[in-house]
Amino acid sequence: MNFKPLKDGVLVKEIKKEEKTESGIILPENHEKEGPLKGQVIAVGEGKRGVNGELIPVSVKEGDEILFKKGYGVDEIEIEKEKYLIMKEDDIIGII
Repeated sequence: MNFKPLKDGVLVKEIKKEEKTESGIILPENHEKEGPLKGQVIAVGEGKRGVNGELIPVSVKEGDEILFKKGYGVDEIEIEKEKYLIMKEDDIIGII
């Protein structure tokens, strides 16, 4: 893939968790989901500039598994027929 996010952008492939209850009932994809989502970092930008012009690098790197919040500011994009999410570093909750 030939895609590089700008500034503090992060390209993420969402990791779909198996939706099954403890008793083995498989839940449909569109059931109510709560909490953060899990994904793998595919590409990161170089970082953003601070007030004095210094480069502040992004905290995550390619290959990291992350938890993130999906909402306003997280965009779904398609690259080479694969679906990805593009987000700012601020949308990432943490590294697993």
